[in-house]
This record gives sequence, C-alpha cells and structure tokens, in this order.
Amino acid sequence: MSKYSYEYEIKYQEVDGQRKLRLYNLENYLLEVAGTVADELGFGIAKLHPMGLTWILTRVSLEMYELPTHCEKVRFETWIENNAHMLSTRDFRIYSDDRLIGQCKSVWAVLDLNKREIVNVFDDPMFDGAVDGEVIEMPRVRMTTIPEPTGCVPHPIVYSDIDYNGHCNSCRYLQAMTDAYLPDYYGKKIRLDINYSKEVMLGETLQTYYLITEDGVQYQQKNDAGETSCSAKLSICDL
Repeated sequence: MSKYSYEYEIKYQEVDGQRKLRLYNLENYLLEVAGTVADELGFGIAKLHPMGLTWILTRVSLEMYELPTHCEKVRFETWIENNAHMLSTRDFRIYSDDRLIGQCKSVWAVLDLNKREIVNVFDDPMFDGAVDGEVIEMPRVRMTTIPEPTGCVPHPIVYSDIDYNGHCNSCRYLQAMTDAYLPDYYGKKIRLDINYSKEVMLGETLQTYYLITEDGVQYQQKNDAGETSCSAKLSICDL
C-alpha cells in the first residue's frame, strides 16, 4: 500500500469572515500535497518540467463534513488510485485530530508545454509501483450548461492568476466562483465538483456564470472565445 500523509496548520490569511478555511485555499492544500508526493516519487514538476511536461488538474470531487478553522491542524492522507487512459486518479482523506472531516477524488493529466496537449506517459518506468489501488467511491456529477444564469461576474486574468505552467492557476477559478456567489454553507455538508476543460491565459477575461439552485449553486466559466473553461457545482445538505 502506498499512502502518504502530511499535516498543516491553518493560517489566519486562509480563513474567511467566519474563521473557516476558504474552499479555494483548501483546494490549494490538496494541490500542494499531490505535488509533494509526486516529487518524492520521482515524477513531480521537478522531473517533468525539464522534459517539457507538467501536471494539470482536470477534475475534483470534494466532500467536506466540516471546515477547519484558524490554527487547527489538518492532516491530508493521499494515494494514487490508478494511472490509466492518460489520466491519473489521486484520492484524499482529510482529518482533524484523527477525525475524518472530508474526502476528495482528483483526476490529473500530463500536459506537453509546447504543444499544449495532453500526453500519455504512464508506461514510463518512473511510474512503476506508484499505484495503491484503493478506491474512494464518489459518483461523478455530470455538468450541464446554464441556459438562464442568475448572474454573471467578469474576472480579468492578471499577473497574480498565472502559475508556473503559464496559465490561470486551478484555485483561481474556484476563487472567482466563490467571489461571484457563495451560498451559506456553514455547519452543513458540502459536495463540490469541478471540471477543468480549457486553459485561460494572461489578458483574457473569465466570465463566471452562476445559477442558484435548491441545494446550492452551479457555475460555468467561459473564456474570450465563449468556450467553457471550467464548470462546477456546489451542493449543500444537512449533516
């Protein structure tokens, strides 16, 4: 079994007005853990970038039963579920004081930085023995277009949005969504699903359309060409 565990203390600048960890900061922790493990296993950014390759996040499914607060210590346990069909699935369990407070399934791909295309690298020997195989059962939520949005908020892609891959950072999409509209989810179970489909680059404007639903909110973000760059659904229910 190949599982890895990392603990972090939540910083004051990562919490909101209710002193709860912001969702996009939580996603940033998940990305940090995934990157750290990949580097330790020998196929992280340090290995891939000199080859003209990089990891990109394509999908996230996250369930949170409670959100951590300032100074709370949170442990992220992670492992690779599988590497297949040009995609790598990494799962997470999230703990506070050994109490399970959330779980996550994320799907990754390797991008050719020159061609800006996804490539299959998982037959390379550097990936041998990396798969744990345990599966977290989280049914996939299908995203649909929003025909009549409740609202739309533009976000110009600026310097602080761009990451080392030369495009908008994954967490910035979620930040733009929650800045556009965020329902009251405190004290409730959260299910967040995000699909990343098109890169957004410096100088473009990300349009965040949102639709308020009975159980939360649905988001659809479009680039300057009118293509869907990212879509998401935030569902809320009682514990």
